Amino acid sequence: MSVTPALMIQATGSNAGKSTLVAGLCRALVRRGLKVAPFKPQNMSNNAAVTADGGEIGRAQAVQARAARLPPSVHMNPVLLKPETETGAQVIVQGKRFGRLGATNFLDKKAALLPPVLDSFARLARDADIMVIEGAGSPAEINLRQGDIANMGFALAAHIPVVIAGDIDRGGVIASLVGTHQVLEPDERAMIHGFVINKFRGDVRLFDAGLTAISERTGWRSLGVLPWLPQAAMLPAEDAVDLDRARSSAATKVIAVPMLARIANFDDLDPLGMEPGVRLIFVPPGTPIPATADVVIIPGSKSTLGDLAFLRAGGWDIDIAAHVRRGGHLLGLCGGYQMLGRVIDDPDGIDGPAGSVAGLGLLDITTTMQGDKSTTLVHGTHCATGAPVDGYEIHLGRSSGADCARPVVTIGDRPDGAISADGRVQGTYLHGLFTNDVFRKAWLAGLGIASQLAYESQIEQALDALADHVEAHLDVEGLIAIAKERRSTAQSAA
Repeated sequence: MSVTPALMIQATGSNAGKSTLVAGLCRALVRRGLKVAPFKPQNMSNNAAVTADGGEIGRAQAVQARAARLPPSVHMNPVLLKPETETGAQVIVQGKRFGRLGATNFLDKKAALLPPVLDSFARLARDADIMVIEGAGSPAEINLRQGDIANMGFALAAHIPVVIAGDIDRGGVIASLVGTHQVLEPDERAMIHGFVINKFRGDVRLFDAGLTAISERTGWRSLGVLPWLPQAAMLPAEDAVDLDRARSSAATKVIAVPMLARIANFDDLDPLGMEPGVRLIFVPPGTPIPATADVVIIPGSKSTLGDLAFLRAGGWDIDIAAHVRRGGHLLGLCGGYQMLGRVIDDPDGIDGPAGSVAGLGLLDITTTMQGDKSTTLVHGTHCATGAPVDGYEIHLGRSSGADCARPVVTIGDRPDGAISADGRVQGTYLHGLFTNDVFRKAWLAGLGIASQLAYESQIEQALDALADHVEAHLDVEGLIAIAKERRSTAQSAA
């Protein structure tokens, strides 16, 4: 039986850099001539990507697929949880909507999701020379151990050797790694073959004694210390906690984005934030939208009705109305587009309690929520400029009304979006619009901003820089050797 080498990167906590580390390893290994497949058994994120066959996966896995020079596949992230409330989430299994589960229900049912997870892993492994797998959260969350499919539960089931990453930037990395070792079960500890220190700032030699202390207390060997890499911030982020990353601040043209409670697909705005001529501001809750904003963008949302209520509770509806009265431009993306209309009808309770809710009334459209979810890649044309548009749809609901007679884009013969009579308020269901350099240049030119960014080129440069960084500071040969140890482990288990 042929067993594909595989390595799983787990971490001492969330936001420790697992996604970026896996992307860097994927690009480093593919440059060595290996066919690499990224994989994450279970992800929780409202930043999703759409695959060619219309499935959904986490945005991080789409970036990792790009790093591995592969098209994104639903099997790279077989279970995706998309939080809708504090205690409930939409569950996506192998790319398709599985249902909605509360936190307690999911804990009871997650073990039943292990078979599709293992099926997806096996499908990818058949065509790969090596698999690089990302864990979720931390294996030290022992309250979630029963039925685990995200970390050690998957590693044990698939016989995958593990390397633990610790985030030194947040502090307490020695205690985090040693503490993780202490709370793991003996069979889980046996799966761990080493550790990596991530996000180090300063002279790495100052941490030599720390590496020794960790190894002495855990028996794990160090596989390197990865210094902080500024270029990593150019890659699309997975979690909303990354929205405070530094943006261009010298520019005079301001684009303001309210940080909705259930903000989704916020990487739509990344290309704008990288433009030298744009100052992109994510406005936190409790803070007014600045009156100096030239453009306000209402981003996508996992719960349109929930975030519409959140927006109103914070007074942002008043700020947005004032912005429009001053002659400012306003753009709604997907859920943000739905909020701009006169009414949102939800007769079946798809997005919350059944009923109708008044929208912001800035576009003459009505949205009706429907259970049929649209997930598709899109190639179209920007109506105002003729610029090509590339993006994707991922939404529930359909919108219609007088302002839809002025669409934002056309997709074949199908119009999408709506524009107010004065042209200053616009909305579209399409995500990912601004990654297209030609479209972004045309859109910004309409605001008097000269585009200076080659976005796709910048992403490729960032992935190559990340791979160079991994090669320079980690024991990549050691990591490959650990991945190959899966063969003997799996064969002995068989």
